[in-house]
Amino acid sequence: MGEILLTVDTSTPTGSVAISRGETLLGEILLNVKSTHTDRLLLTLRQLLTDAGLQLADVDAFGVVLGPGSFTGLRVGVATVKGLALAMDKPVVGVSTLQALAMQIPFSQYPLCVLLDARKNEVYAGLYHWEGGRPVPARPETVIAPEVLLETLDGEILFAGDGSLIYRTLISRRLGSRAHFVPWALHLPRAAAAAVLALAALRAGETIPLAQLAPRYIRLSEAEILWARRSAEAAIEG
Repeated sequence: MGEILLTVDTSTPTGSVAISRGETLLGEILLNVKSTHTDRLLLTLRQLLTDAGLQLADVDAFGVVLGPGSFTGLRVGVATVKGLALAMDKPVVGVSTLQALAMQIPFSQYPLCVLLDARKNEVYAGLYHWEGGRPVPARPETVIAPEVLLETLDGEILFAGDGSLIYRTLISRRLGSRAHFVPWALHLPRAAAAAVLALAALRAGETIPLAQLAPRYIRLSEAEILWARRSAEAAIEG
């Protein structure tokens, strides 16, 4: 009947969870609200399983969106999945936030640029083209100032993600008629889209040992930046 896969995305304030059996989506819950993932994730997972008529013991594997995105949100999602997988002795696969969002916009005639707000006047950015039934990265994911990114984009581009909403005026001013934007509902990441990539990774044997399961931030955290600065200062003084 197919693998039962429970997929979690807490990479942005829009949290979502999905349950699938093989290539059939059984259910999904998406909440674009202000409460924290810590407050609602386990309750949402329990509700989804109940509504699908399943129990946690029925799950064959877990998918989790690893980032980039909110540092706190990613930690909550990864820690929750790691705990559940450890308790149930089930495998885990990881998915990129940007690639999962790109998965929602198939067969675009234009290159797809996914932008997520990284704050500090920067965006997490990924550029994709469609190949073999999935979005394939055209360049490495990065964190970058939008003005700098736009200077590197040629031709017509389709934009998605909350970063493209925040910087839409800038994008339109810089690219003019070369800039296109997905409909408003497609700017939100969805666990169901991540589940498509997670299932492919699971079937390819690309599971992650739990000891190595960790968020992919791309950018250093504030604590890491502070530690590096203090280490550099200490080296100079020493």
